[in-house]
Amino acid sequence: MPKNKNATALRRVRHRRVRKKVIGSPEQPRLCVFRSLRAIYAQVIDDSTGRTLASASSKEGSNGAGSSGDSASPKTAASANVGKAVAERALAQGITQVVFDRGGYKYHGRVKALAEAAREGGLKF
Repeated sequence: MPKNKNATALRRVRHRRVRKKVIGSPEQPRLCVFRSLRAIYAQVIDDSTGRTLASASSKEGSNGAGSSGDSASPKTAASANVGKAVAERALAQGITQVVFDRGGYKYHGRVKALAEAAREGGLKF
């Protein structure tokens, strides 16, 4: 068991472990997720140049929490809206294939809702 009990530090350790294998390229950029207590953010990143190609967040006006009524909570609904928005913006850039970087979070809840909505939006991963 790790000596450090700080959840943020442990997440960063998990994220570093995942990032050893998950690398975005120009052909297949990385869809990176960051989840805070109030918001969720997604970026499509080309790691070879270090550029963000597309991004979306739940803080944007069109991704408000009440618009998707099929999810259990407003945060999960907002995450699904962010997944759809980032998929639309990536497809507009000509990106169809990405690698998913869950950012050290469990693939559950808001992260899973974002990933499934991005798949429904047309991204393949």
